Amino acid sequence: MSECKPIELLSLPESADETSYDFHPKNFTDYIGQAELKAKLQLYAQAATLRKESLDHTLLFGPPGLGKTTLAHIIAQVMGVGIKICSGPMLERTGDLVALLTSLEAYDIFFIDEIHRMPTNVEEVLYSALEHFRVDIIIGQGAGAKSVNLPLHPFTLVGATTKSGMLSAPLRSRFGIQERLDFYGHEDLQKIILQSARHLQLTISEPAALIIAHAARGTPRIAKKILRRVRDIAQVSNNNIADEQLTLKALQFLGISTSGLSAVDNAILCTIIDKFQGGPVGIETIASIIGEDRNTLEEVYEPFLMRKGFLERTARGRQIPHKMLPLLRNMYYGQSTI
Repeated sequence: MSECKPIELLSLPESADETSYDFHPKNFTDYIGQAELKAKLQLYAQAATLRKESLDHTLLFGPPGLGKTTLAHIIAQVMGVGIKICSGPMLERTGDLVALLTSLEAYDIFFIDEIHRMPTNVEEVLYSALEHFRVDIIIGQGAGAKSVNLPLHPFTLVGATTKSGMLSAPLRSRFGIQERLDFYGHEDLQKIILQSARHLQLTISEPAALIIAHAARGTPRIAKKILRRVRDIAQVSNNNIADEQLTLKALQFLGISTSGLSAVDNAILCTIIDKFQGGPVGIETIASIIGEDRNTLEEVYEPFLMRKGFLERTARGRQIPHKMLPLLRNMYYGQSTI
């Protein structure tokens, strides 16, 4: 068998200031996708506003890049309240959490990203704050130490996590609203791309936007990254117009296949086909051969490959499904692409 030679791929560059160029919806109308979840949150927020109460504590979970932080901002915007944002790993001490909680105004949104990574001692302080809107702190040390009960304004905790299973049962039970965000379909991603293109003042055709949508792995964040790179190429070479031909060339330049396969995806599949005849093979072996961390492979790359039907996990290791093996062999050793 000839040497496996997948397309040479490049990683997407991260621009230090590119976030400032992102379009972030300010209301539920502008937020595209997640229709069922959006309808629920809109109703809950409207009802809480009519009652002049804080929204019930809300847990949003799902893969990264699907819009959990954006939804928290929209909830605050439509309810006319403030929002404070932090992440679980930042809350190293209980004093950090208490300082943030006491700074909240009535009905504010307190957003904690990656809430499953919050230290246990900090999490325990949060329990009474969520249930009774008060926290207990210890002042002093030794025999002179005393407990002080601090009342808090009613607030809403919006927790976001990519690993809901790692939340402790006591914390999870205190969220009255628990909703999952799913990967986006191509049509919704196309609408998001067209919306972002208008904000970026880029002229892009609907077919070109659909091409990006197919390559975005069901994730708006990835779609927007690709769109910004397409804009760079369009500005330099095509008078700021992105048509189908330019978009396909841009994907090739970036090293992204039209179905969203990346360099590491190709390396994983090529290794299993070339060295292990389709598998099964252990994940540690794959990680050693391609030079990637095992956890990265399991958490970042394998889920997408399994969703596409290119990979499956078995008791004996990773393998390519039998029905996909001829197609992938033809892709890497023949002329076809996917």
